[in-house]
Amino acid sequence: MINFTLKQLRYFEAVARQGQFGRAAESCAISQPALSAQIAALEASFGQQLFERSARHVRLTPVGEQLVPRVRDILRAAEAVSDLARSAGGSALTRLRLGVIPTIAPYLLPSVIGQITAAHPEIDLLVRETMTHKLIDELGDGKLDCAIVALPVSEPAFSEVALFDEAMVLVRPASDANRPVPDMNALGRMKLLLLEEGHCFRDQALSFCAMRNTLPREGLDGSSLSTLVQMVGAGIGVTLIPEMAVPVETRSANVSVAALGSPRPKRTVGMIWRKTSALSEQLSAIAALVRQAAASHPAFEKVTKDLK
Repeated sequence: MINFTLKQLRYFEAVARQGQFGRAAESCAISQPALSAQIAALEASFGQQLFERSARHVRLTPVGEQLVPRVRDILRAAEAVSDLARSAGGSALTRLRLGVIPTIAPYLLPSVIGQITAAHPEIDLLVRETMTHKLIDELGDGKLDCAIVALPVSEPAFSEVALFDEAMVLVRPASDANRPVPDMNALGRMKLLLLEEGHCFRDQALSFCAMRNTLPREGLDGSSLSTLVQMVGAGIGVTLIPEMAVPVETRSANVSVAALGSPRPKRTVGMIWRKTSALSEQLSAIAALVRQAAASHPAFEKVTKDLK
């Protein structure tokens, strides 16, 4: 019988996914030599090379390619067993691995963490911030228990619970504060600054402005809402940001904020988790706490008042 460990399989899957030992080691929070040693031990157990290594690339061998889906099935099954063990003692949840998208995390997480730790001081809360498609992959692979994202994600394997609706607001240079607010058609003709590809908020903004994602947009993309707002303050263009981001992102920028007309663009924020998770009941309770944190978030009250 071939002897291997779940740890070795996790490291193998990380290298296969990242395509590089260094990034895989970082994602697994271990040193690269330690990860390489575990991969070498796994290959010795199989008696075959699983990766082709060169100075620039790491590629799966044919045997490695066949192994990847089977390893992912094993890891998902192991996480399901872990979930079952965590829920077997009753309603207590001692560890929560929560994913959050970048256009929500900086603004909502402080309130969410406060609500969860106040209600469940025994929970070890682990937070992962990244884009939606990565959260979906990691949730499906059992690396996360749940995630806060923009709905819908339309994944049949996931439960979706809507938490709140949030408006998009227009950020313009301060000199434009007294000008009429552009409608959807006018906004589509303006120099609109957007998040780089991969962010769901980019797609939502393009959809509202009836613009295609394939249009050339050299120099008009940013990696964060903070960068976009500062670019607006420098007079480069205009942008859309979610309501909860306004107090944080506009406080040190020379910009003005305006509510867009009807139909006012908005997004639905919700929480997702695997339908097969043994923690579904506990995660529903966590979703209620997140909804409560959003309802009492000072950003919404302040923005609503300022935009009247």
